[in-house]
Amino acid sequence: MLTLLTIILALALIIISIIKFDIHPFLALFVGAIIYGLLAGMDGDLILKSISDGFGGVLGSIGLLILLGVMIGTFLEKTGGAFVIAQKILAVIGEKSVMIAMMVTGYILSIPVFGDSAFIMMNPINKSLSFKGKLPYASTTVALTLGISASHSLVPPTPGPIAAAGILNADLGMVIFWGIVISVSALVPAYFFVKYFTKHVHVVPHFAEVESNIQHGKRPSLGKAFLPIIIPLLLIVLASIAKYPTLPFGEGPFTTILLFVGSPVIALLIGAFLSFSLPEKFDAKLLSSSGWVGESLLIAAPVILITGAGGVFGKMLQNSGIAELVSNNLNAASWGIFLPFLMALALKTAQGSSTVALITTASIVAPLLAALGLDSEQMRVFAVLAIGSGAIAISHANDSFFWAMTQLTGMNIKQGNQTHSLGTLVLSLSAIVIIFVLTQVV
Repeated sequence: MLTLLTIILALALIIISIIKFDIHPFLALFVGAIIYGLLAGMDGDLILKSISDGFGGVLGSIGLLILLGVMIGTFLEKTGGAFVIAQKILAVIGEKSVMIAMMVTGYILSIPVFGDSAFIMMNPINKSLSFKGKLPYASTTVALTLGISASHSLVPPTPGPIAAAGILNADLGMVIFWGIVISVSALVPAYFFVKYFTKHVHVVPHFAEVESNIQHGKRPSLGKAFLPIIIPLLLIVLASIAKYPTLPFGEGPFTTILLFVGSPVIALLIGAFLSFSLPEKFDAKLLSSSGWVGESLLIAAPVILITGAGGVFGKMLQNSGIAELVSNNLNAASWGIFLPFLMALALKTAQGSSTVALITTASIVAPLLAALGLDSEQMRVFAVLAIGSGAIAISHANDSFFWAMTQLTGMNIKQGNQTHSLGTLVLSLSAIVIIFVLTQVV
């Protein structure tokens, strides 16, 4: 009980620091981990060892993945490649199915591009299409935000899921595969929520803003725009399949090469190089510290540092003997996949950031996997996705994405809670139900 209270106190300090005092999550997590170690009675040498092992171990496997993923997204956004993808999706699905088009577009764009950026990019089109289709603006908007939220928390190379997969040592290719299956499936009930429960919320868009955020100038072709996303995902998934015990691709040179280029770091590096071909005229300055690569470093750095601090917290928990404690007390309980989900949901609701919720929960759960019955290769994958499902909800006033959505659409807080916030809960619960069913049959 004392250890449990110590963990709760450390988490409370972290959450209060982030919410009330606006302390950066990296510093809150890092100091919170040290405070936990001291309160748990760990000696100084073990605390220092936990810091070096936790920070270095996690960043050694994850830091480059986060940076390369952000780099691909930056080039797609800056060159208009993401906008080209959005236009094609809308053209294929058609203006008559605006809600589905918004959901699918948001889903695809949020894999390489940060959620806030994807929404800002798509909102002008959303306004126009909702007006042309005579559809409730609130409905098309929430279709867009839920599409963004689904892939943001469940599909790598988005930073949060990459970090959680690395912390739990889950196969990234399988996280991508099952993340796509689960997130797409969970969007089905979310779509019906949008269609039937948000249409009565009346929001009038300001059409003077419609064209203000749309990029102009020559953009890359659709094929070029898709390559930096599709090629890395395909290579990672194929490499995961190649590692199956049945050796479906054999043991020859082809498999050896596939395992190399399909390793997450090399696959995303290939994706980054492909993204360098997106500008109409390549300029070496784009790769400089003041160019788009430098901008990517600035965007990725906070996420990488938060991930490292989460690794420190996880290692501190592990070295304090938390796994043995949980094993002795949860053997008769059937928490299983639901404990990571509930932890992530509570953290997301409390402090607002899906990425912080994913990283913190993964760090806490990592030493508990065996006690929870989640230490097999397949269950580690589902544990990552259960955490991602919890990190979707509930998006409300402490989430920057909530404010981007309400401020750009003219919704008030009550309308945002009735539509987007409730929608994230529907999406989150749908995802965990699907995950639970899959754990019973896969």
